[in-house]
Amino acid sequence: MRSFILIFVLLVFTRAICKGEDPIPKPWPEQFHAMLYVNLTTTGKLQIDDLWYDLPNGRNFNILQGQLSEVLYDLEWDNGTSFYYTLGDGGTCRRVSFPVGLLRPDFLSDATYLGRVNTDGFLCDLWQKLDFIWYYEDVASKRPVRWDFFTGMSMHVMTFEVGAVLPDPAWQAPVYCFPETEPRDEPPRATGGPHDLFRQLSLLIKNSGKRTSSN
Repeated sequence: MRSFILIFVLLVFTRAICKGEDPIPKPWPEQFHAMLYVNLTTTGKLQIDDLWYDLPNGRNFNILQGQLSEVLYDLEWDNGTSFYYTLGDGGTCRRVSFPVGLLRPDFLSDATYLGRVNTDGFLCDLWQKLDFIWYYEDVASKRPVRWDFFTGMSMHVMTFEVGAVLPDPAWQAPVYCFPETEPRDEPPRATGGPHDLFRQLSLLIKNSGKRTSSN
C-alpha cells in the first residue's frame, strides 16, 4: 500500500513539472562584450564578430574580421545612425541611417519556446522569434550560446563578459567619416551580415508592435 502511495505521489509530482510554464529567455545585460564565431552560410564565408553592446550610452559596436580579409568596423548609435568604415591607407567610410535604434535587451519577449536541445556541447533552451531568429541559451548558466537566422547565418558565442565596456576613445569614427561637405546618409541595404540582421530584427519587432496595438 505504501509503495502504491509513493508511486502515485511521484506521478503527480512529475505531471506537475511537465505542466510547468515554459522558461523565459534571460534579457541581455545593458552592457556586455562578446566574441562571436559567425558562419554566413549563404556566401560560404566566415567572420569573427567582436561585439560591444552599450545601451546606457546608446551605442553598439561590431568589429568584424572576415576570413583572410580586412576588418570592417560597424559603429551603431541609438538614433539610427551607423558608420561602416575601414582603417589604414585607403580607409573608407559609409554612413547609413536606419529607422530604428539599437536592439533592446528584452527583444526576445513573446518568443515561442521550442524546447531543449543540445548544441555546441551545451544543453540549451531554444526560442524562435518572428520566424527570424532562433536563440539558444545554456540551461545551467543562462548565457547565450548560439543564434541562428532565417538566412542560414549562425553565430556561436565564444565569450560573454557581462558589464564589460569599451573605452570612450574607441567609439570615435575616423575623421574621414565627417568630411567638410556633409555627406548624405545612405539608405539601408541588405548585406546579410550580423549588423544588418539585428537592425532588421529591431524593425520587425517595432512593426509587429504597431500591428498588435492597432488590432
